[in-house]
Amino acid sequence: MITRERRRKGISVTTPKRFLLIVNGKSAGNAALREAVAEQRKAGMPISVRVTWEAGDAKHFAESAVGMGVTHVIACGGDGTVNEVMNGLMCLDKERRPILGIVPLGSANDFATSVGLPLEPSEALSAALTLSDYPIDVVKLCAESDTESVTSYYVNMMTAGFGAEITSSTPKMLKRILGGGAYSLMGAVKAWRHRSYRGTLYWGDQQESTSLLLLAIGNGRQSGGGQVLAPRAKLDDGHLDILVVKDFLTAKALPDLIRELQSFPSQGRFVRYVSARALSVSTLYEDPPWPLTLDGEARHYRRFRADVVPLAIQVVLPDQCPLLSSVVET
Repeated sequence: MITRERRRKGISVTTPKRFLLIVNGKSAGNAALREAVAEQRKAGMPISVRVTWEAGDAKHFAESAVGMGVTHVIACGGDGTVNEVMNGLMCLDKERRPILGIVPLGSANDFATSVGLPLEPSEALSAALTLSDYPIDVVKLCAESDTESVTSYYVNMMTAGFGAEITSSTPKMLKRILGGGAYSLMGAVKAWRHRSYRGTLYWGDQQESTSLLLLAIGNGRQSGGGQVLAPRAKLDDGHLDILVVKDFLTAKALPDLIRELQSFPSQGRFVRYVSARALSVSTLYEDPPWPLTLDGEARHYRRFRADVVPLAIQVVLPDQCPLLSSVVET
């Protein structure tokens, strides 16, 4: 074991920095961001900007960044924008991937908040341009619906079941107006109208058939606008933190469920919290596909498998980021 240190591959520490900002089109008119970019350019920072128009643009811009000689790709938007940019970087060979930076401009900003990045555009841009970068894991998700098989990646968290249903059904305008509070509000409205999500979970040498309310597979710690679902997660430990919340039949069970959600036991009456390198899930054929979210983006799948891709990308993070391990294996 060694004390954590920056470990680079591909981009040399002596390579002149060049920055590409990929801005979510909904934030293109953000006055604070525009002013911050202008100030940094006046200070001599080589910054190019691309603005998304439709789904897939951020991924394409990130994948094309190498051809522009870019060393850093900065995702300017919410968790979904970060996810799409990261998926573009994952299309590149590891040694060619630019470093990922983040300027959070979304309604929840779960990843940026949890790692301790500034949320104000000027401070966030300055951090993305000047802070150190660290290698972190990403999670590869292979999933099947009734009509297709897909492979994608996420950096923060995937939720399935009730949590994903809340996220996908919360109106986007309400999210923007209320921020993270919208998720809690919609959760309270739906709390007594949920359905069970039945399926079988496989991890390591274990298998469990269950009827659950919520499944969270965390690389990071929080989702849904500040809900901490994987409190012991680290971004660079090579493991998934898995939260299973089993279904309950009556309101009398709620106190026990809430108590267990405050302690996250490895094997509680309603809550199970485990760590694994991979998790596979198959749902019951007679049930509808499960709603899922990957870094806040909604999907529906019948079967899926999540695997850790260790130290896949370099991300600009605070030196004292709470989601980095204090030690790493050589």
